[in-house]
Amino acid sequence: MNLLRILLFAFALMPAVSLADTMDDEIDYLIGSVGRDGCTFIRNNMRYSGREAREHLRSKRERNAQLIGSTEEFIEKIASGSSTSGRPYLIRCRRQQQLTANEWFTALLEEHRDSG
Repeated sequence: MNLLRILLFAFALMPAVSLADTMDDEIDYLIGSVGRDGCTFIRNNMRYSGREAREHLRSKRERNAQLIGSTEEFIEKIASGSSTSGRPYLIRCRRQQQLTANEWFTALLEEHRDSG
């Protein structure tokens, strides 16, 4: 009987672990995509290299981990704009319309989920 309880408890925890892993993988994918394909990250009217932008987003994610319960919350609360100035982050890609980081990350997440 005790073994049954342990197994039931273990199975109950599995979806939560799986969801957390999925969220982390998705966020890693989004951050890793910044600066690729000729896209520029714009923060407070300054352009940043992909490497600099990725480092900034990783650092901001670590400092604010308690605010993130889903990939969508990461986009909304961390990756969309400056907490200092209140200005939205922007993404400008070659031959495409400039988008807010929120729009860009949301579309990228949707594409990633559709392909997976």
